[in-house]
Amino acid sequence: QVQVVESGGGSVQAGGSLILSCDSSATISETAAMAWYRQAPRTVREPVALLNYDNITWIEDSVKGRFSLSRAHAKNTVYLQMNSLKPEDTAVYYCNLVLRKNTADYWGQGTQVTVSS
Repeated sequence: QVQVVESGGGSVQAGGSLILSCDSSATISETAAMAWYRQAPRTVREPVALLNYDNITWIEDSVKGRFSLSRAHAKNTVYLQMNSLKPEDTAVYYCNLVLRKNTADYWGQGTQVTVSS
């Protein structure tokens, strides 16, 4: 069973920054992609950013220019750098990992991000 663990959430004021980390027990070679999703209260979970391990990156329009993705070189960890945070970024942020061999995907438990005005 692949483990996916998010960390780095918290509470910040508008305009602040946070870095979320997503660690996985799957190796880099086993991984096809890792993505961040978020879910605000009473809404559906929506994608925010994705890193395909063939080095294709996608960032959702509402966070483009404020959020960025990066990957550690020596371990299977993906970071979501979030700058200029807005109250509407408040949500539980989830990491999703997709395996190369069978495209099975795995979710972390989520980490809360709260942005106050």
